Amino acid sequence: MAKKESWKKFPHADKAYQYAGAALKKNWVRLHQGDAEAFPDEAGLKALVKANPGLAESADDLKASAEALQEAWRLYHAGEFQKAHDAGLEVGMLGYTVANKAACIYGNYLETADTKKLALFEEVTQRCEELQGAAPKWANAWYFHAYALGRYSQGISVVKALAQGLGGKIKDSLSKTIKLESGHSDAHIAFGTYHAEIIDKVGALLGGATYGASKDEGVKHFKQALKLNPESAIARIEYANGLVMMFGKGRLDEAGALYEEAAQCEPLDAMERLDVELAKSELED
Repeated sequence: MAKKESWKKFPHADKAYQYAGAALKKNWVRLHQGDAEAFPDEAGLKALVKANPGLAESADDLKASAEALQEAWRLYHAGEFQKAHDAGLEVGMLGYTVANKAACIYGNYLETADTKKLALFEEVTQRCEELQGAAPKWANAWYFHAYALGRYSQGISVVKALAQGLGGKIKDSLSKTIKLESGHSDAHIAFGTYHAEIIDKVGALLGGATYGASKDEGVKHFKQALKLNPESAIARIEYANGLVMMFGKGRLDEAGALYEEAAQCEPLDAMERLDVELAKSELED
């Protein structure tokens, strides 16, 4: 049997991102202000399964699942993305969200090989589609589907992805995410990026007529994301990128100010640290 390839290490390991014991629950709301994921204790998992009976087959021991999921999330927040991914998958479908988020963040920030990056996003997409069948009321089954398809689209080229019909799938999954969880800041960021990318690649006229892309809607989603998660570095980064894609050089100063703000954000975990470091590197360039 071939040895499993190791993922690259998170380069900014910090004890501050380790949430042992009760610290995870204590900091959960702030840590998950972007994805609106509920804390995975036994009661939370019971509520999730009640809302999504298709999960019942993977819910035979919710106490053990809760403990395993909390440990997987601790690994994720500390930047142990591969361990978090693997630990999530060991739990079954109840662990797909932590596995998917770990794979998405690792693929987007740390994996440098395009083929491996695309493969990760394809795997997340497939798991999300399986999860949607079993748990259609789990918002993050739809959000990470959109996220993975969006990053995959950027990897193969947005124009090619639109030709393959991926734009409609992304829009549908983001719409379902927000319908299920209106406070999902990260979905609003992704929706803003959806509008911006299409306008940038095919123009406002064609983008509006064919894909429903709109500058006003894009800005509205970015602003809502920041309202829901005012300490988010990535909301500022994507908003800045979106402004330039939608409006061009006329909004460069505003975009630069958003990058400056992002670089000053205080990261609480590995993903947030990667966002802040990204903002700093862009400013240096």
